[in-house]
Amino acid sequence: MGKVRHEGHLSPTQQEKREIVAQIKQTIENSQSFVIIDYKGLTVAQDTEFRAEFRKNDVEYKVLKNTLVRKALNELGYTEFDEALNGPSAFAFGTSDAVAPAKVAAEGAKKYGKMQIKCGMFDKKFADAATCDAMSKVPGRETLLAMLVSVLSAPVRGLAVALNAIAEKQGQ
Repeated sequence: MGKVRHEGHLSPTQQEKREIVAQIKQTIENSQSFVIIDYKGLTVAQDTEFRAEFRKNDVEYKVLKNTLVRKALNELGYTEFDEALNGPSAFAFGTSDAVAPAKVAAEGAKKYGKMQIKCGMFDKKFADAATCDAMSKVPGRETLLAMLVSVLSAPVRGLAVALNAIAEKQGQ
C-alpha cells in the first residue's frame, strides 16, 4: 500500500508513476507545441472558462505533477524546463495547431490578469516566455491557410484575366 493522502486516496505507486511519465512523454512527442502556465489566482469559474477555450481550439489542457513532467522531459533530453517546473503549473498541448496553446494562454493572461506563461516548446525546441508571447501573435493555422490560398490564387486570377482579354481581342 502507498501513503494515504489527506483526501483518503492512495498515492501513486512507482509503477503508476512510470506509466504516467510514459503517457506524458507520448503526449509531448505527439504535440507540435506546448506551453507551461502559472495559473495561480484563477477562480474555479475562470478555470472552467479557460479549459473550455482550450478545448474549442483543439488544445489539450492538463494540470500535472511538476516532478513527473520534469522526469518525462529529462528522459526526452530536455533539461531547460527544470526551472519553470516549480509552483502551480498547467500544461497546454497543441497537436493540430502549433500556435494555439500560446495564443489561448496569452488571451487568458490578458483576460484574467492573474496567470502567466512560464515557457514552452515549439518545433521540439525550448521557448522562453518572450518567445511564447511572440508565437501567440502568429496567425493560427486556418488564417495562414487562407492567406496561402489567397497568395496562390492571385497569379491564377491574373492569368485568367489576361487570357480572357486575349480571347476577347481575337474574337473582335
